[in-house]
Amino acid sequence: MQPQTVPPLLQLMPIFLIFIIFYFLLIRPQQKQEKERLAMLKDIKKNDAVVTTGGMHGVVLNLKDKTITVRIDDNVKVEIDRSAISRIEKIA
Repeated sequence: MQPQTVPPLLQLMPIFLIFIIFYFLLIRPQQKQEKERLAMLKDIKKNDAVVTTGGMHGVVLNLKDKTITVRIDDNVKVEIDRSAISRIEKIA
């Protein structure tokens, strides 16, 4: 008796399945999250309450293409990159 040979395509099937699982569980959700983050950074307006990635809370005073001026206390203004904004706080 000869040993049976497995077709090469069938040997690669587990690798394809693993890639498909990784795509739907890791890659696709992260792409969606990044699109939402970029839309949030684009929609920042003056007087929005924001939180930076470092945890600093402040209010947007001035907007430029790449930077934002944020007031973090009375007479304390900081210019930061747009990418340093973590989230926009909802003012109730």
